[in-house]
Amino acid sequence: MEFLLTASTVSKNLLAVIADDMAQVDELIRERLFSEVVLINQISEYIIGGGGKRLRPALLLLVAGALGVESRDKYELAAVVEFIHTSTLLHDDVVDESNLRRGKQTANALFGNAASVLVGDFLYSRSFQMMLKANSMRVMQILAKATNLIAEGEVLQLLNMHDPNVNEAQYLQVIQYKTATLFEAATQLGAILGQADATMEKALAEYGGHLGMTFQLMDDWLDYAGDSMLMGKNAGDDLREGKPTLPLIYVLHHGTLEEKNIVREVIQNGGGDQFERIFSAITRTGALDYTLQRAEFEANAAAEKLSGLPSSSYKKSLLELCDYLMTRRT
Repeated sequence: MEFLLTASTVSKNLLAVIADDMAQVDELIRERLFSEVVLINQISEYIIGGGGKRLRPALLLLVAGALGVESRDKYELAAVVEFIHTSTLLHDDVVDESNLRRGKQTANALFGNAASVLVGDFLYSRSFQMMLKANSMRVMQILAKATNLIAEGEVLQLLNMHDPNVNEAQYLQVIQYKTATLFEAATQLGAILGQADATMEKALAEYGGHLGMTFQLMDDWLDYAGDSMLMGKNAGDDLREGKPTLPLIYVLHHGTLEEKNIVREVIQNGGGDQFERIFSAITRTGALDYTLQRAEFEANAAAEKLSGLPSSSYKKSLLELCDYLMTRRT
């Protein structure tokens, strides 16, 4: 379960430059959510209205702003990106059997697994209806590829569950697919709307990809080092679910025999009751420091990709996001 940016944790000035744009997106989201099926409206509103700062659509709007995009297509596509993301949250929580997100019950805990999966499907299909409005085959190709990769990433993660033999490369592939892909699609769509040349489009897409990697690496760090009350999730959730994330993988390669054995056992069987022992092992081995170093590498790589973008308040926010994702500690 990932950590989501909330109003209390993001600097009010960080996304101020797109505040009006985000208001337009929020209005559009609620308009496009409407269905004659009451349960769809209830669950969709519960999830969409449940908090979060809409980081992925914000990235699209920041890139579009940096390139001077005026077309209202940016609002439609920003909403599409949020719908795709929200649908993955619904499905993720069912697969992970999660009961807490953003400090409140997950939709599956409240409405049941079947309803959550089906409403997730509704959001996916509604997003494809919406993306047609851009009347662009490139847009369709990018979003179709992104949704497919996200699904592949989820299946890869499922295959990795309870497997203590997963290595760092396999772990990085999963987070590249399931998390970084949509960040990359969001920034690439902003570049396309701004009619950026091929070099700039590639750089902005890569910025999004590196930022997404930073986001997930920090999320996995926070699963052991964050404040569960402020994060709105349970500390050690990944551990209980038997997910071999980077801190655990590092211990398996650098820990003592006893530490390796306890980590293998917990990955295989799950074990929230072993949190203190695992935390001690990842602290002693420097696994958390290593995870931070990997995240910092990705954040720096993201910032470098913006070098060709003209100076603006939008670019400033894009750069500040690299710093913010590295410095958040809750």
